[in-house]
Amino acid sequence: MRKLFLAALLALSGVAAAQTLPLSPRQLYPGLFEAVQLGQVYPDRKTFVDAVAKEPAAEILRAYAQQKDTPGFDLKAFVAAHFTPPAPVGGQYHSEVTAGLRHHLDTLWTVLQRQPDTVKQAGSSLLPLPRPYIVPGGRFREVYYWDSYFTMLGLAESHRTTVIRDMVDNFAYLLDTYGFIPNGTRTYYLTRSQPPFFALMVGLLAEQEGTPKTLVRYQPQLLREYAYWMAGAEALKPGTARLRAVRMPHGELLNRYYDTSDQPREESYAEDVAAAKLSKQTPAQFYRNIRAAAASGWDFSTRWFGPDGQLGSIQTTDMVPVDLNCLLYNLENTIAKTYQQQGNATRANAFLTKAQNRKKAILAYCWDAKAGWFVDYNLRRGQRSPLQTLAGVYPLKFGIATPPQAAAVGTGLQKNFLKPGGLATTRSRSGQQWDAPNAWAPLQSMAIDGLERYHQSTLARTIGTRWIDLNSGVFQQTGKLMEKYNVVDPHLKAGGGEYPLQDGFGWTNGVLLRLINKYKPEKAL
Repeated sequence: MRKLFLAALLALSGVAAAQTLPLSPRQLYPGLFEAVQLGQVYPDRKTFVDAVAKEPAAEILRAYAQQKDTPGFDLKAFVAAHFTPPAPVGGQYHSEVTAGLRHHLDTLWTVLQRQPDTVKQAGSSLLPLPRPYIVPGGRFREVYYWDSYFTMLGLAESHRTTVIRDMVDNFAYLLDTYGFIPNGTRTYYLTRSQPPFFALMVGLLAEQEGTPKTLVRYQPQLLREYAYWMAGAEALKPGTARLRAVRMPHGELLNRYYDTSDQPREESYAEDVAAAKLSKQTPAQFYRNIRAAAASGWDFSTRWFGPDGQLGSIQTTDMVPVDLNCLLYNLENTIAKTYQQQGNATRANAFLTKAQNRKKAILAYCWDAKAGWFVDYNLRRGQRSPLQTLAGVYPLKFGIATPPQAAAVGTGLQKNFLKPGGLATTRSRSGQQWDAPNAWAPLQSMAIDGLERYHQSTLARTIGTRWIDLNSGVFQQTGKLMEKYNVVDPHLKAGGGEYPLQDGFGWTNGVLLRLINKYKPEKAL
């Protein structure tokens, strides 16, 4: 019966081997794509994959084949003649610092909002969406999966329930159309997802609408999300993994990040090709691990690296991430709630059992009692990761930690992660953007929520107020809110990453507004 139910879930997910997905830029422009990306026609490799072709792909390829070997051929001029490059989000927008931070945040919702694009634009990699949506900003001109939840937190504070509903409906549409929520709404993201926050989004919308019926409305899509993550799980033997499912050494089912492609990322093609040459892994193995790290949202961090702490040893597919499995625990509980509201006790209990089994496995494999911290588990090595990161706060956010464990995590946060501007992402200084001294809004939010859940309100408030002060200070100096911040030295910009520091910025705006209303509601900002 259990196998039949999972098979039904997979069928419901809409993922079929024969499914025809829209072609990505590399698939559309073989030869030309590699020449452009490796030839550094644009400083940012994402520019070309977001550019809009002026003619059908076949005509562009025919012209390229005829011209590329002729004397004096200029690749940059050819690309400029056949493609329209994208503009950065908010390029013409200038903030009014004197009007205050709250005014800036309220204005940005309009700057970052896009209207529906129900029909795929010819020559564009953008995946169409049926309802309005919010983009992060800067070079990120499309919807990103986990970013959107933290953006929604701010929309809730702004009482923009309609926008939240539109965004949740868009994610439901993606699940119905592709069987999963892509990393972002581009054709080149159709090989991977991101941290599964859809259940949290639906829960947030239910709070705003004031009715539990919201959960039931999205039950089919919640089940599709679950089917995507659990695909192939039933056939696994202990200590093995397939796609995103992992069978742990003692038979428990957990999950990992995974990308179905083993090629260089199209949006970072030149960077991946160069990095693969410095790795001892096969190119396919290296690219798979790089892509899996991109699926995690933490691209990149020593969290995913081998003992040498270098990108070349990246081992993301070997890792069973604590935060991912906490999110799937929440998904299982949310699905159980939908069945409870329908009066289906059998199916509700089945998902409650799945959630409890996952909780036990998280506590067994991810709790490091000696370190007093929740860590990832390395399946290939059969041991817990020695690295402590802010992913360790997720078991507090979802109530998985025991009170003594939560107390230990609070102590560790104060001792090892709390800095003048908030919480550093890791304890490592590697130059990667998801390591110290950098900090990111979503992780501040998850940590604060987790601490508040376990009645560690003083520490939660300290983190929140430091983050508010850092964001506010940078805004007063620059008129901008950033994608990430340096919390160790708030006077310096955050660094690392494959692209310049971005401003905008969706999830920063959402988390900041929520924290201001929570900790400094009367302050004129």
